Amino acid sequence: MSGQGAGATVGKMFGSAFAMKGGLGTASHRVPGTDVVVGAIVAVTAVGDICHPETRQIPAGARREEGQGFRDTMAAIMGGYRVVTSTGSSTTIGVVATNVPFTKAEMNKIAQMAHDGFACSINPVHTMSDGDTIFALSTGKASSVGADVSAIGAIAATVMAHAVTRAVAQAESLTELQLPAHRDYVKGWMEDRPSP
Repeated sequence: MSGQGAGATVGKMFGSAFAMKGGLGTASHRVPGTDVVVGAIVAVTAVGDICHPETRQIPAGARREEGQGFRDTMAAIMGGYRVVTSTGSSTTIGVVATNVPFTKAEMNKIAQMAHDGFACSINPVHTMSDGDTIFALSTGKASSVGADVSAIGAIAATVMAHAVTRAVAQAESLTELQLPAHRDYVKGWMEDRPSP
């Protein structure tokens, strides 16, 4: 995924003029007392807002027309605000990996469950304008560990959600395109709003 995230944007439900910078993020978790590790890497280019999976705060998303603060895409949609997105304009693509050996069918289930990480951190997600994809793989190195597919899938969803929020937290603004990133937006355009 070298080079991924360079042109990534988020918060495009009302047009690219209100979008913010997306990016590339990673996260991982080692299960205490075991050798089990689950990690995720994701290039975040999403139509929806990015939401912190625990606080539900929006660190990056569609900006308000006056340029101050976030529009809250779902609140605007629920209120009847017209969307202007185009089909296929975004693809959030990621990989979840573990060192526990699983069959191809089991890894497919883990990839499926990892999509819940998108649902926890992108709102709305899986729209007609999104081409969201997650691949799953295993190194098979922890062959002496017996791990449950459902447990690893649940962990994969959690680390994926955190990787998504890290992608926007680490993104850098493209000032020439007037495309702010989270780190600059909270400092410059939103001094009065606490950083999520």
